[in-house]
Amino acid sequence: MPELRRQSNVCTAGECVGELHTEALETVFRMPARFDLGRTLAPLRHGPQDPSVRFATTEVWRASWTPEGAATLHLIQEPGQIRARAWGTGAGWLLDATPGLLGCDDEPASFRPAHPVLTRLHRRFAGLRICRTRAVVETLVPSILEQKVTTIEAVRSYRALIIALGEPAPGPSGLLLPPSAEQLAALPYWRFHPMGIERKRAEIISRVCAQAGRLETLTSSTSLEGQRRLQTVPGVGPWTASEVARIAWGDADAVRLGDFHLPGLVSWALAGERHADDARMLELLEPYRGHRGRAVRLLQLGGRYPPRRAPRMATRSIRAL
Repeated sequence: MPELRRQSNVCTAGECVGELHTEALETVFRMPARFDLGRTLAPLRHGPQDPSVRFATTEVWRASWTPEGAATLHLIQEPGQIRARAWGTGAGWLLDATPGLLGCDDEPASFRPAHPVLTRLHRRFAGLRICRTRAVVETLVPSILEQKVTTIEAVRSYRALIIALGEPAPGPSGLLLPPSAEQLAALPYWRFHPMGIERKRAEIISRVCAQAGRLETLTSSTSLEGQRRLQTVPGVGPWTASEVARIAWGDADAVRLGDFHLPGLVSWALAGERHADDARMLELLEPYRGHRGRAVRLLQLGGRYPPRRAPRMATRSIRAL
């Protein structure tokens, strides 16, 4: 990806109201013509009704906590560039992190798949980049919520958590900030129950949030070292750690192990095999080491799942977990 040229200035957001920082920092990033903003940032949205992000045809809004405080980022895709505006005490930090968020550290050109399915998908989704948020705990919380439940249950719980505990994000977005690590660390487990979160996952969330300061420093580590250190926290295993590596570190090689769907997706698309385990999945992905996570993401975008032969897993009460 070519180097991004950045221009900075301060603009007044006349439409912003209240005391949520009425001045926005603004930056322009020059981008390749085929850059795909929506698909690159899709991993940041946890369900279509996530109150902390909003996607439109050529725009993305995101509310987030940074080491310098709360912030809201507004990205607008224009011909050959991305215009970024940010509000809040963490606006400067968020803009500094935006090149990584847009995937300027990513190297999709070095991915040269031999399999015809991946070749076709890599060409079709040429604007895809692997984003990097540098936000470990913000990625951990929704990933923990996805442990042992369906995606529908997980996104419903995450939305409920933000609505119950989130506060208005800076700027004119109308978004809610995700609950801060301090809020979640102090929350007794029974307060999670109305959000469909049983005691086990609630305590894992509380545990990682209590260690947020240490865990956020892992962004200065390599992905493999960071994943190893994440897994020293009880309740954080390879699946959750690889999800953090994929999003917080922007690791194009990170593959989720222990996932219910991914082995079948990979084996069906690359070998025509309906059933597979993690070992078979990794065997099929080995020729793409360094880009194994990218290969999986392309297969997901291409919808290369085996035909369904059974009904979806039903949602359950937390009493069954």
